[in-house]
Amino acid sequence: MQTEIQQHAGHDEVPYHGTIRGYVTGFVLALVLTAVPFALVMNGLLPQSGLLVGVTLAAIVQMVVHLHFFLHLDRSASERWNVMSLLFTVLIMAIFVAGSVWIMYSLHMRMTDHVPPHLHHAHMQMPEK
Repeated sequence: MQTEIQQHAGHDEVPYHGTIRGYVTGFVLALVLTAVPFALVMNGLLPQSGLLVGVTLAAIVQMVVHLHFFLHLDRSASERWNVMSLLFTVLIMAIFVAGSVWIMYSLHMRMTDHVPPHLHHAHMQMPEK
């Protein structure tokens, strides 16, 4: 017998939604998605660019696993507002990070002599007579 909260939350739509089986599946996937990039990095099995791509892809897939199995976000109509609020949060965080980087870059340019790093040595040398 279901409670009114479970019926309202739409827990019947996905059979593993909020069950031990769902949590164990998510946990095992999270462990695999952590162990594989760790092994790749520690054993040096790929070149640096391949490692960067592999670790990034594993991180993205792991975020999706966490959102689906632990936060129970999916494409159902009942979760639409939760997904929208998550996307809005990501947008606000991106604005904060981009603004912070912009401000730090601007401060750096205003406090230095505006010479690009690759020309710094040529700028500092005295002309020969």
